[in-house]
Amino acid sequence: MNDMSALSEYLVISRGQWDKDRSREEIQKAIDDFYTWHDRLVSEGVMKSGQRLAREAKIVSSGGVTDGPFAEGKEVVGGYWFFLAGSLAEAAALAAQNPCLACGLTYEVRPIEEERASAFKLSNEMPENFGHGE
Repeated sequence: MNDMSALSEYLVISRGQWDKDRSREEIQKAIDDFYTWHDRLVSEGVMKSGQRLAREAKIVSSGGVTDGPFAEGKEVVGGYWFFLAGSLAEAAALAAQNPCLACGLTYEVRPIEEERASAFKLSNEMPENFGHGE
């Protein structure tokens, strides 16, 4: 186990839907195996629990509020949790152990940004050429 003070937090987003070719029994086994894996990693201190997400949603934008989600099946977000790891590669390696991968789900692993948002720093929301060439 790494030195806990050297660990950073990584958000893991569960995406996708179960393979249609898998039986309910195969999917349930993957789910049961996931919770065994999850509970072990939580007890080891390398995972923080997250939550499953409900099917209904509202999309809020400057244009108003609409029903959702509107994502394609492969983009559906089913839940989230957090890893404590020494690097993004280490966090991704933990996600690669998830038993549900075998049944069609995928996982996006993202470092948690410690700094507050700023219009003057490059971020996910800021286009790289923002404010140039206008």
